[in-house]
Amino acid sequence: MGVWDLLLVGLVLLLGLCGVLVPGVPGSWLVWAAVLWWALKDPRPVAWWVLVGATAVLFLSQVVRWALPPRRLRTSGATPRMGVYAGVGAFLGFFLVPVLGAIPGFMGGVYLHERLRLGRHGEAMAALRTVMRSGGSSVLAELFTCLLIAGAWLGAVIWG
Repeated sequence: MGVWDLLLVGLVLLLGLCGVLVPGVPGSWLVWAAVLWWALKDPRPVAWWVLVGATAVLFLSQVVRWALPPRRLRTSGATPRMGVYAGVGAFLGFFLVPVLGAIPGFMGGVYLHERLRLGRHGEAMAALRTVMRSGGSSVLAELFTCLLIAGAWLGAVIWG
């Protein structure tokens, strides 16, 4: 697989990661489709193992998301800017503290946004709890899954 093909797959993966935070965009399915495209073009066994792992993790994520409360983020006061803060926090956390750092990074991004907006620690913590109860946990589960898949793809491309 050529460099341009890998860049296109990476771009679709990035679009899928951003799509998780945007309502109406099938982010997790874009991430899976990018890995499928890569596996079909790359004949190595590692590509197929990443695809099988991505499929299993996405299926598990859908089961977990089904058990979580439905997304009603707009009623909790969540804004697109909050989604950007949460997404950047999760992305940075995922790479600064490998893999598990995405969870505190996501919550830290929401807290930072609310702290800047509201100005006080107590109010920002209350807003964070409200957002997580109103569907933020569902968004976090989907984003974490997509970050895992993207990280596995990136690891397979670099070291595979």
